Amino acid sequence: MTKHTVTYIKITLFLACLLPLARAAYILLGGMAVNPIEFITRSTGTWTLVMLLAGLAITPLRRLSGANWLIKLRRMLGLFAFFYACLHFTTYIWLDQFFDLTAVLRDIAKRPFITIGFAAFVLLIPLAATSTDAMLRRLKRNWGRLHRLVYPIAALGVLHYLWLVKRDLTQPLLYAAVLAVLFGLRLWWRYRPRSA
Repeated sequence: MTKHTVTYIKITLFLACLLPLARAAYILLGGMAVNPIEFITRSTGTWTLVMLLAGLAITPLRRLSGANWLIKLRRMLGLFAFFYACLHFTTYIWLDQFFDLTAVLRDIAKRPFITIGFAAFVLLIPLAATSTDAMLRRLKRNWGRLHRLVYPIAALGVLHYLWLVKRDLTQPLLYAAVLAVLFGLRLWWRYRPRSA
């Protein structure tokens, strides 16, 4: 895989990651019959989880395929996960709560799915803040330890979704299954040499 090819793939991935936002804008501006606040909240939340799981899938795909260039896509996916999480949180605090911080704090304290979602968002912030090469060099081994938080963050995201949905649990359970497979592969590769 040449450097130019990887660059084209990264550009394509970047544009693909913006497609959910373009689709949401098209639906909202096209005047389709949707509740705009609910639609934006659900859409940005879903794509946050998709980007998180896609980022977590990079290492297993690289190990199984031997395509080491895939690792160059992981940071972009992680930052897009944070981008959609920011849109998700902004929609909630702005369009849903109108910047009523008292109401927001009351929601965080009293509604478990919001508590879990807020915790996941807060944990994402240091990962996004330390995503640069300079921070990687500065933190050294601690960088890897810090970025392992992505697994509990993804688990909190899945739980947030599960507790939000009241009827059809198919989609959140599908995300839970994907996360379980990814986490299971990580544990398998980590502990297999010891057992051998």
